[in-house]
Amino acid sequence: MIEIKDVANSQLSKRFLEKVAQKVLQGEKEKLDISIVLLKQSEIRTINRKYRKKDVPTDVLSFRYDNAGEIALCPFIIRKYAKKLKITFKENLSLVLIHGILHLVGYDHEKSIKEAKRMEIKQNYYLNKLT
Repeated sequence: MIEIKDVANSQLSKRFLEKVAQKVLQGEKEKLDISIVLLKQSEIRTINRKYRKKDVPTDVLSFRYDNAGEIALCPFIIRKYAKKLKITFKENLSLVLIHGILHLVGYDHEKSIKEAKRMEIKQNYYLNKLT
C-alpha cells in the first residue's frame, strides 16, 4: 500500500508519485507499505535536525520500520535543486523519490564509494524506465 499526504499543500499528482513508487518496489521485489509525506521547508528541516543532526532543509528523508517505510519530500527544495541541476521538476521529483525508496530497501550511498555508485546506477535505471 502506498499512502500520500500533502501537508505542504503542493498539489502534486498523487497518481504520479504512486506510479514511481510502485515501479521501484516491483523492480526491487519489495512488499513494503510506504507513506510519502510532502512537507514544507521548515517541517523537513526540523526532522533533518532531529534525526540526522543537520540543521538545513533537504529534499528527501527516508525511514524504515519493519515492513513499512516513510519518505518525506520537500517540493520547494526539489524545485530549487532541479533548477540548479538544469533538469525538470518532474525529473528531480522522480529522482529523489527513487533515491528515498532505494534507501528503504537497503541501499546506502554513505557507506562507501562502491555502494554510492551501485545506488546511482539503480537510480538511473529506474529514472530511465519512467521516461
